[in-house]
Amino acid sequence: MDEDKIIVRKLIDLANKAYKCNIVTYSSFLSLSQISLFMAQKKDFDFVEYNLYGGSPQSERKIIAFRPFNSDYLEYEYPIDIIKISPLSLKYSEVLNHRDYLGAIMNLGIERQTIGDIYCQENEAYVCALSKISSYLLDNLDQIKHTHIKMEMLEPNQDNFISSKTEEIELISASQRVDAIVSAITKLSRTKSIELFNQKKIYVNDSSYENYSHPLKEGDILVIRGFGKYIYQGSSAQTRKGKAYIRLIHYI
Repeated sequence: MDEDKIIVRKLIDLANKAYKCNIVTYSSFLSLSQISLFMAQKKDFDFVEYNLYGGSPQSERKIIAFRPFNSDYLEYEYPIDIIKISPLSLKYSEVLNHRDYLGAIMNLGIERQTIGDIYCQENEAYVCALSKISSYLLDNLDQIKHTHIKMEMLEPNQDNFISSKTEEIELISASQRVDAIVSAITKLSRTKSIELFNQKKIYVNDSSYENYSHPLKEGDILVIRGFGKYIYQGSSAQTRKGKAYIRLIHYI
């Protein structure tokens, strides 16, 4: 059985358990490609309700919560903790990146599926982690590269730790087609931008996107692996040559 089938099988098992036992069940953190796989198979999950969340409105890696229909009486909370990592001494700290933080965590023997997104800021990072491994992280991670660090748990539901890190941008695009918009964002030729679709590096609303001739709709969330995450805000006007002024919110 290939990896995709194993993932779908595990998700179906979780959905069945929620349905049969009248409870809420949760997946581990899923990558964008795994979420896209789920979305492509979502007709197989029409016997339960489901929601996706990753610790922040901006999260790419997310958990799926399954629950029976008409079960609003079932209170549930995603098993996600947000851990802030900062240097013990700013003076003697190194500049750390996403790879550094993730590598240090993986070196503890923690499985990748238990860790969600890691948000790096100037001198600190925020790690989304499954609650079942957060205590282990707090007790065992005390150094990243040569930098001694301190860790603290954020208060529950404090999911606005990076929500303000956005900017509004306006670009000129050949059209409102998604390939033209990708080309405008990446500054790649239309041919090169289409290669990103073929390489499955383009996601719209959590689904891998291969229909590069399709226009985006206002509110669509566009992820270009290696180039960032954007919310499409629509087109405001046209240039004299018929090109479109497009507005985007860019997650920094």
